[in-house]
Amino acid sequence: MYSFDKSRLDLAREFKANPFGEHRPDLQYLLNLMRRPDPKRAHYVLMPRQWGESWTLAVMEPGGVSPPRPTNLVFTDAGEAEWHVFKLRWAELAGEELPFD
Repeated sequence: MYSFDKSRLDLAREFKANPFGEHRPDLQYLLNLMRRPDPKRAHYVLMPRQWGESWTLAVMEPGGVSPPRPTNLVFTDAGEAEWHVFKLRWAELAGEELPFD
């Protein structure tokens, strides 16, 4: 069973450099862990505003029963949007923010 290791900053740097496409197994395991909603915590997602042009950060409440609640944070760069969500999910798992941006 894969567990989260907050000392693996190399995985965060790897994701930042290439948020799309195939990833090495260690990073893919981490992404799978991050992307799996926890029934006890809110879950961050990206909602398209204009398909392929802009995205809004949204929050799914625990259990995913209600639709995602959009925030006021809008991105026009898909990589920047993915990196932002990665950092939020990392902070939830690690209990602290990434030490770099």
